[in-house]
Amino acid sequence: MTTPLHRLRPIAATAALISCLSAPTAAAAPGSAPAAAGCALPGRTGWTDEGHDTDRTQFQPATGTRRVLTLYVDFPDAPATDSTAPYAAQLAPAADWMGRASYGRLRVDNIPLHRWIRMPADSTSYGFARGLTFEAHEKYLRDAITAADPYADFSRYDMVYVVPARTATAIPFSPTYLYDPAGAGITADGTRIKWAVTFGQDMWRWGHKVAAHETAHTFGLPDLYSFTGATHQYVGGWDVMGDIAGHAPQYLGWHSWKLGWTRDDQVACLPASGRRTVRLTPVERTGGTKIAVLRTGETTAYVAESRRAQGNDAAACSTGVLIYKVDSAVRTGEGPVRIMNANPTTAPPTGCTPLDMAAYAPGQTFTDPATGVRIDVLAGGRTGDTVRLSKE
Repeated sequence: MTTPLHRLRPIAATAALISCLSAPTAAAAPGSAPAAAGCALPGRTGWTDEGHDTDRTQFQPATGTRRVLTLYVDFPDAPATDSTAPYAAQLAPAADWMGRASYGRLRVDNIPLHRWIRMPADSTSYGFARGLTFEAHEKYLRDAITAADPYADFSRYDMVYVVPARTATAIPFSPTYLYDPAGAGITADGTRIKWAVTFGQDMWRWGHKVAAHETAHTFGLPDLYSFTGATHQYVGGWDVMGDIAGHAPQYLGWHSWKLGWTRDDQVACLPASGRRTVRLTPVERTGGTKIAVLRTGETTAYVAESRRAQGNDAAACSTGVLIYKVDSAVRTGEGPVRIMNANPTTAPPTGCTPLDMAAYAPGQTFTDPATGVRIDVLAGGRTGDTVRLSKE
């Protein structure tokens, strides 16, 4: 993406988020495997971040079935000139994509309301072009829900998608709505509307994965692209929370663990000094150990995972072991995850970026002298990779 999507944050909601402190974890006894909990990090930003203590008042669960009602809206100054069918088709693949990415632990049941809902005000009146505020965004969503209320029972749904007519060029981007628990908010059919994505014209550029990106914010995931400087300097296209149109978009193994898609017994943890050898199964496939985590501080860790793109995402520029640093005290858009580039001087193939070439191959080693961390890639192949974690 060339322009960061806006993250709309109600000030009052920040106070409602109280991070749980994690007690220091002792080294495991000789011969035992440290529990994955020893590598879980506490959130420190009071919003979307990489902490495992996600506030379930503010964010919705990422497992089970989530029922989504999709509304299609047009405006007095931008009436729809086509049917809702192509709009539904543009976003429909997102449900299956998220289902595969979650190893079947999330089902997004998207129910389109196939009619145009006329908004009460012009598209230009909602403030998108002037820099959207939380209040203006909530008004936009409230108007859409109020106009659609005669045609839908909102008590049956967990969240709402709002899709504008292509003629509404004044609605350019796709922000996520996260309700403010301290505010009056939006209510319909006796139900508080807590989570929504209001799509913009950028959905035609990014495709269905913009729904995967925005919906993941309602689960508590932060943005991994940069709000300042080079947009994709931190993770490139290795996670859909970074470059949605990247060559290997997926949710990082760390995110999969945070969301409950990867189980604790699929996480190899080294919480303190020591050494551990781990066989990793690619995060794009089911089963096996998904991530190896080496904790380096109260809110920091290094993570290693195996990447082998497949299916429609098979155009990855690089495969192998992806190594990245996680800091749950870093805010969304400021680099809470940063990929370690194994090949910074390698010229990427046409169509790939330098960060696309970041994966480590057998025989390569990552070290961080400041923390005493060393990760050796011992072997690799089609079915995964073997790494050795060590910390002085």
